[in-house]
Amino acid sequence: MARSRNRSLKLETQNAAKTLLANIRFASVDNPISSLVVTSSIPNEGKSTVSVNLAEAIATSGKSVLLVECDFRNRSLADMLDVRAPGGIYAVLSEEMSLDQVVASTSVPNMYLLDVEPHIPNPADVLSSKRFRSMANALEERFDYVIYDTPPVGTFVDAAILSTLADGAVLVVRENFTKRDSILGAYDQLKKAGAHVIGVVMNYCESLSNEYYYAYYTQDGQFDHASAPSDSSMFVATDVRRVSGKHGSSAPARSQRAR
Repeated sequence: MARSRNRSLKLETQNAAKTLLANIRFASVDNPISSLVVTSSIPNEGKSTVSVNLAEAIATSGKSVLLVECDFRNRSLADMLDVRAPGGIYAVLSEEMSLDQVVASTSVPNMYLLDVEPHIPNPADVLSSKRFRSMANALEERFDYVIYDTPPVGTFVDAAILSTLADGAVLVVRENFTKRDSILGAYDQLKKAGAHVIGVVMNYCESLSNEYYYAYYTQDGQFDHASAPSDSSMFVATDVRRVSGKHGSSAPARSQRAR
């Protein structure tokens, strides 16, 4: 019974990730997105899990994808993927190793990881350097997609810096956990940096029905929903302003299920 439930949850997550990928593609038909910043407003919203699931969806679609560990202070991707590389971002930037030497394969075909070494000082300075920008350009030439997993934008400026290099950014929001003001603050910070904010990914959603998911934040910062898709541990809203109701109003956001 437990094994069957685990398989069902895995399938639901895979379907949700495929829906997320489809929404990202549809949100930028005229200007296809090949590099993406995944961030959150506060810690513990599941942004790294969303990054990995999205990367797997891309890889299984036949495209190559590189996950870049940019949460220098709280590295997690290598452990999640059970991958060990001989070096990371700093080794490349300091010209001690080449990209070919540090980019590691994962257990998923077409999916790769660029880790970062522990205890790198001044992450914001590293990410805003000309050498990092040059490396980012080289990565986009090598892979169909590049996903930057970053720290919460409400805690550090790293995500805002990286969003100026990437084609788009998404905010991961944990249901019944994140306050509306935190999302608005994170959104405003990204927009001020010049980011192309695609939308919001809702994580840890309760499964209630097979209908579309309609949701909004109320005035007191609580998350209300009329219905939720049975296959969704995460969904994407195409515009954060619709989720928040720009500075006050409560407008619903919608995500379509994968078909």
